[in-house]
Amino acid sequence: MILKGLGSYLCVLLIITFHEFGHAWMASKCGDDTARSQGRVSLNPIVHLDMVGTVILPLLVVFLSAAGSGLANFIIGWGKPVPVNPANLRRPKLDDVLVSMAGPAMNVVLTLVVLFLARLGALAQVHVLIDVGQQLAVLSMFLCFFNLLPIPPLDGSHLVRVLTGMTWSTYARLAQFGFIAVILVIQVPIVRDVLAACTTRSVVLMARMVGF
Repeated sequence: MILKGLGSYLCVLLIITFHEFGHAWMASKCGDDTARSQGRVSLNPIVHLDMVGTVILPLLVVFLSAAGSGLANFIIGWGKPVPVNPANLRRPKLDDVLVSMAGPAMNVVLTLVVLFLARLGALAQVHVLIDVGQQLAVLSMFLCFFNLLPIPPLDGSHLVRVLTGMTWSTYARLAQFGFIAVILVIQVPIVRDVLAACTTRSVVLMARMVGF
């Protein structure tokens, strides 16, 4: 059980790396080189690690889950936030949305890539490639839809901020307590069901696109 959990943790680490890279790359393309100057436009997992959110808490979930503890359901992890200076964005509102959505978009790209590799694994009868590819695909799309929840500081909340005209200062204050709201919201059965349904249907659709 622990080995399976550690395998899932490594998958999540890869997904977070691509997700945060997407944010940093798009911010640079939109005129803000803050992340690039800090080495964040990179697929090196180390530069995107947050000691608490990417290492301690996810590993704690692994061991709690192995022990059958329900506390694992109340713990969430995160990558090291990509620094973005809104003053440097050429089109502040549009670019904020583009930078925010680049992370989930990278999840979709990663899912298509790993499903394609899994398809090659199926053709070559390499079962480990099939299993890892499918696991990565499911986790990647789940994190994609999870990040689209409109709760600060998740990516979906940036779209809400732009649509409602919320100021950055107000958004920052809400984001300070946002993770409490996130933990509470994902305990709601209908929210978990919607995330699961969106994940399953999107993975099935993309699997068909690559020939499964």
